Amino acid sequence: MTAAPSDHFDICLSTLRETDRDRYLACLLSPEDKRGPLAALYAFHAEIARVRDVIQQPLAGEIRLQWWRDLLAGEAKGEASANPIAAALMETVERYHLPRPVLLAMIEARVFDLYDDPMPDKNALEGYAGETASALIQLAGLVLDAPSAMASSEIAGHAGVAQAIAGLLLLMPLHIRRGQVYLPQDILSATGLNRDRFLAGEPAENIGHAIEAFAGLGLDHLTKARRAGRIPSPVLAAFLPVAMAEPVLRRAVKLKAGVLTADLQPAQWRRQLRMARTLVLKTI
Repeated sequence: MTAAPSDHFDICLSTLRETDRDRYLACLLSPEDKRGPLAALYAFHAEIARVRDVIQQPLAGEIRLQWWRDLLAGEAKGEASANPIAAALMETVERYHLPRPVLLAMIEARVFDLYDDPMPDKNALEGYAGETASALIQLAGLVLDAPSAMASSEIAGHAGVAQAIAGLLLLMPLHIRRGQVYLPQDILSATGLNRDRFLAGEPAENIGHAIEAFAGLGLDHLTKARRAGRIPSPVLAAFLPVAMAEPVLRRAVKLKAGVLTADLQPAQWRRQLRMARTLVLKTI
């Protein structure tokens, strides 16, 4: 396979600036020779994560996701080189011997986003987060330094769940408008709610308890990530986006039902400072 032109990686980085600002900043803080491959991974993730945003019917989303499956299987219709993100991704996969089954599982997990089915339970949520956010951290680690990535897999697993829950809290107002509920049904049931009552936003007290439990689950995984050991320096850049999780989770605990309408995203300058702090202290 011919190498992807360097401008494909540049396009990925430029795309990230619009689609995933935190991972864009993480790329800029990564070793210069790894920025392009990391941007390819992150841009691919952004593409499959936003499929629901650009389709009207789930079938159209299924078709988009199938194209990415076919690409990884070498069966995509049309040249991958016509799609800069696809070309850069395949170059990255080949160069760093990234496990295609992990990427395929990431695509499969995103099928859930296309529909309004409820999240069955906490185990299902953790599985979803593991195949998306946690897997992305581990893949980025393989690009940065494979041995260190293997050594930090447990940290990545828990950190990804915390990051995914923070992301779902950030997107909750959008999900509510769409009729999507990512809170596990066991959390809803334990707080006297079901999907319809949660979408209706009442009773507020019950909603608050459910949000607190959901954010608490994220904080619990963040604690487990920190207890799992110190992040090896060579893969620290892969964990930089996780630095954004804690302030979002803690604000959600404070706001409770207010999360349904509030913007939880810290200002960009605060996010940049937290990433810089992570680089200095080597901890999320």
